[in-house]
Amino acid sequence: MKLSGKKILLGITGGIAAYKTPQLVRLLVKQGAQVRVVMTPDAHHFVTPLSLSTVSRNLVLTEFFAAADGSWNNHVELALWADLILVAPLTANTLAKMAHGQCDNLLLAVYLSAKSPVMVAPAMDLDMYQHAAVRINLETLKAFGNHVIPAASGELASGLSGEGRMPEPEELVQAVIHHFLAKNSLQGKRILITAGPTFESIDPVRFIGNHSSGKMGIALADELALRGASVTLVCGPSVIKTNHPSVKRIDVTSAHEMYEHAIQIFKESDAAILAAAVADYMPAKTSSSKIKKKDETLTLQLVKTPDILASLGKLKTRKQVLVGFALETDQEETHAKEKLKKKNLDFIVLNSLNDPGAGFKHDTNKISIIDKNLKVIRYGLKSKTEVAADIADYLETVINNVK
Repeated sequence: MKLSGKKILLGITGGIAAYKTPQLVRLLVKQGAQVRVVMTPDAHHFVTPLSLSTVSRNLVLTEFFAAADGSWNNHVELALWADLILVAPLTANTLAKMAHGQCDNLLLAVYLSAKSPVMVAPAMDLDMYQHAAVRINLETLKAFGNHVIPAASGELASGLSGEGRMPEPEELVQAVIHHFLAKNSLQGKRILITAGPTFESIDPVRFIGNHSSGKMGIALADELALRGASVTLVCGPSVIKTNHPSVKRIDVTSAHEMYEHAIQIFKESDAAILAAAVADYMPAKTSSSKIKKKDETLTLQLVKTPDILASLGKLKTRKQVLVGFALETDQEETHAKEKLKKKNLDFIVLNSLNDPGAGFKHDTNKISIIDKNLKVIRYGLKSKTEVAADIADYLETVINNVK
């Protein structure tokens, strides 16, 4: 149990995502944590104290004083008890109060008395989350030293789709585990990551691309930075943001741009993980003006893009580790093993589009790792954050054996 003995105070505010918090508490307890819950009055509209007290095995608090006997719920003692305060969901209202030092309920009094680290998971509608005032308040919390877990993208309670969702309980638990288990196991290692798609221009309007979101590669960059590595992320077009402040991100568009950066960065790297879905072909010529729809058919001549992985495989020294990804639809392991050998990789991460929940745009993935001796290690379906941790664990074993 990764959180054995850790004391976590969960603050719940009045947002619809509060309905997920019993599961969050259950998962924290399952990892060995002691959990106490403090709710704002409005949070009672979305989840019951009885549910939370049942899964936490502790009395849930909201008021400064107990109505039955007038006893005081000491906010200072609660704050000092916690090894970590996690506020999830964090509404725009409570965010504003935290940013400006307001204190009109027990949770805010605990927050203002905190000696432990504080993590918050904002959750609100798309337009609220993007509002300038909310952005300023989030930056203020970061400036206070609080850790802000970015909102996820997806369908929102309003019916809109976009940023604003609270991450799933499993992802929040991983963030808590990372907080406590953050280690410098890769301190001093320089690691290159590529992520996302590439867009190969046909004309100023159109391009050849793919459905990659970049989530997997970006999760890897964050995970490796958390372990102390110096990470450079070369990322194709993606709206996904990096969470770790030390990740150096270089945004590119085309395969040629990604190739040029990767070649230069790899020369000074201890390892590289190429998770990007690079286009295999690009138009031989790019029109300088928009191609008009005139004829019944349009023929495009395509030429190969530079093979970044193969190029790094040729440059790789004995002291460097090179990792590739293989996304396959048939004869998956056979094709992945061929790629592993052909491109001089230390190991390859395989995932199949035939596995439900794996591949592009999902928040989950299901992988197998194949090593240089063609040994296959299979993993179950997990969040991409958890998958990133599995890959990082395996990378550590390989990189630490490099002589």
